[in-house]
Amino acid sequence: KADVAVMAMHADQRELRALQTGVQRAGLEVVDSYVSLTESSEYAKGMPEEMIRGRLYPNLPPNDQLKAWCFYPMSKKREAHANWFTLPFEERKELMHEHGTSGRKFAGRVVQYVTGSAGLDDYEWGVTLFAVHPDDLKEVVYTMRFDQASSVYAEFGPFYTGMVVPVEELVATL
Repeated sequence: KADVAVMAMHADQRELRALQTGVQRAGLEVVDSYVSLTESSEYAKGMPEEMIRGRLYPNLPPNDQLKAWCFYPMSKKREAHANWFTLPFEERKELMHEHGTSGRKFAGRVVQYVTGSAGLDDYEWGVTLFAVHPDDLKEVVYTMRFDQASSVYAEFGPFYTGMVVPVEELVATL
């Protein structure tokens, strides 16, 4: 979908906007963008502090081995037959636990970061996955789509995929 994708994090949103302007001034056309904030889910209460800190302050990329990446935005449905937000909290928590159990089967192969974007962009969350191989990304997304939290209640935006490369290699290629 693009020659280059940039994922950047900063505590000051003005700095991120300046980066986007710099990308444009370098001659690249920005065809899409997404704004979200790192967060700890309401379903993460009781998780070890180290895990919560990892969600709030993730490493990008998580390590040198995870070169394949995928990003997609998503929201929970608000349809008459499937309104996530009318379910009792305990039921939503149970569904998210099932979803997390499916994802943990990919521990060591896939790292996931979920960021919050309700009120900031068109969807409620941004999901970024890193893996060793692109087929790991395909497998985790395929597997997790069967969880009720996804199959009944999720709406997905466009998927973007690519390979992480060092900045110097990217500049030389361009």
